[in-house]
Amino acid sequence: MSRAAEVADKLALLRAALAEAGAQAIRLRGTDWFAWATAGGDSSVLLAAECGVAEVLVTRDDAVILTDAIDAERLRAEQVPPGFTFHIAPWAETELRDTYVLGAANGGVVLSDHPRHGNGHAEQPLPASLRLRRMVLLPAEQERYRALGRDAARAMAETLRAARPGWTELELAAAGAQALWRRGIQPALVLAAGARRLPLFRHPVPTDEPLGARAMLVFCARRHGLVANLSRGVAFTPLSDDERNAQADLLQVEATGLDAVRPGQSLAAVYHALEAAYRHVNRPEAVREHHQGGITGYQAREIVASPSTATGIETGMAFAFNPSFAGRFGYALVEDTFLLGAHGLDNLTLDPDWPATTIQGRARPVWLEVT
Repeated sequence: MSRAAEVADKLALLRAALAEAGAQAIRLRGTDWFAWATAGGDSSVLLAAECGVAEVLVTRDDAVILTDAIDAERLRAEQVPPGFTFHIAPWAETELRDTYVLGAANGGVVLSDHPRHGNGHAEQPLPASLRLRRMVLLPAEQERYRALGRDAARAMAETLRAARPGWTELELAAAGAQALWRRGIQPALVLAAGARRLPLFRHPVPTDEPLGARAMLVFCARRHGLVANLSRGVAFTPLSDDERNAQADLLQVEATGLDAVRPGQSLAAVYHALEAAYRHVNRPEAVREHHQGGITGYQAREIVASPSTATGIETGMAFAFNPSFAGRFGYALVEDTFLLGAHGLDNLTLDPDWPATTIQGRARPVWLEVT
């Protein structure tokens, strides 16, 4: 499928949402929605910002990129496929963009992923049905995701194979970010922990502390708007029996959760499967110590699984679960990004060269031991 054909499918979904809501326009501000609507275009400049330097405005008759003169030509040449017109305003006259939107909506309701109020007009949130459709990835999106997953896994392995105990956490994170950037991937999140901090913090923002005997690296790797999530660990001294047992328990917990990912099930059912699995390995509190992940795609977590998440699972959705637990041995974590296809889950971030064990028919990563 060409990007233009994919855009046409996306515009059809957006116009169906307009008809469903009785609205006149949809205004997409977020970098995630921009990437989705433009079949992988990137409106980000400041990577940490939710909204980029351009928006997408869709009415029943038109699809428009709203931006200013600073970025318009770059976006037209490098990011936006056919299927859109451009409304370009001077950077110092941002009010012209809102005036244009009001005119395009002809006084009617405007839906937005980041609804705002002002100028005598209130925008309304996007309908839940459209948010759900975004999570069911088209074949072209799935292919972009597969390529991203392969490259992110290679970047992770390259980084951890090069790591040394004397590196600081910041050096490990920097090497990981560099490996991602070399592959055209934005490091949306890079966490790194050494031996001392590994059992202490679930979100180890890297510091200048040396790694020591153990290290963990976590990526949320973004390209074409899609996010691949994966975590790996490296050991510079032999693993203890406690660590090996914890790793085996954790992989059994994860396998139970992955087996529950089936079309027609809810995310809540996956959560409850994980909860039962934690009890089975005598770690009943672990499910409440950190979220377990959920649906991924254009956000690292589109929806997090919880005891009451009624969202139904569909073929074409992607998932990243991160079961974990801590103990005197340290901190055990496993995470990959999976796509639910016609024949079950496909691991997008699988690295065939990474050390692995087979759990219920799936190759799952274990500690890389460099001793």
